[in-house]
Amino acid sequence: MSEPHAAGYRALRGRVRELVESDPAALDRPSPATPGWSAHDVLAHLVGVTDDVVHGRLDGIATDPWTAAQVEIRRGVPAGEMLDEWDAHAEEFESMLGAVPMEIAGQALFDAATHEHDIRCALRCPGARDSDALALAWEWVVATRPTTGMPTMRFVTEVGETVVGEGEPLATVEASRFEILRASTGRRSASEIEAYGWDPSAMPELLIVAGIFAMRPDPLDE
Repeated sequence: MSEPHAAGYRALRGRVRELVESDPAALDRPSPATPGWSAHDVLAHLVGVTDDVVHGRLDGIATDPWTAAQVEIRRGVPAGEMLDEWDAHAEEFESMLGAVPMEIAGQALFDAATHEHDIRCALRCPGARDSDALALAWEWVVATRPTTGMPTMRFVTEVGETVVGEGEPLATVEASRFEILRASTGRRSASEIEAYGWDPSAMPELLIVAGIFAMRPDPLDE
């Protein structure tokens, strides 16, 4: 059971609503963390995920066409209407998060937390870098990284030292959980990742969690 994930998602949704309602026009800004999308598009994706999941539209889940359809169908829809749509599906979606295994709920929080900060970056409103959603996303990465075949790593963050994988770590990296999570989804350039504390030497590619992500060519300066 994953009730903490349901609660973490609920809190995240409240933060995003507060951000959007504080300046709805700002959603027209480009989203630097997701090239080609505006902040409006990122919100459309967040809303679209809940809509598709609760209605069982899971063919192609997490693929580019799946997410593109979520954005396209809400193009031009006012922010307030999208927030209301999110509210309409949220209770059922959060109940589902509370019932599924951690591996599934954690991935949902990982995605949602990533996009919360994409919106924050676009709106220039940093914050919530120690939220429950981010902590649960971190737990998911730590739990699932060893199943991907990636090398063992030692992470030193604000919550302590964690060896992820079996055997001797290939490298140690010291940075905040927020930074490592942003790097893991291609929200950081090689130069930004190289600035973390590395031992023996920087290997930025080791932080990318999946082949669908790639390091940015230039710093995000988030």
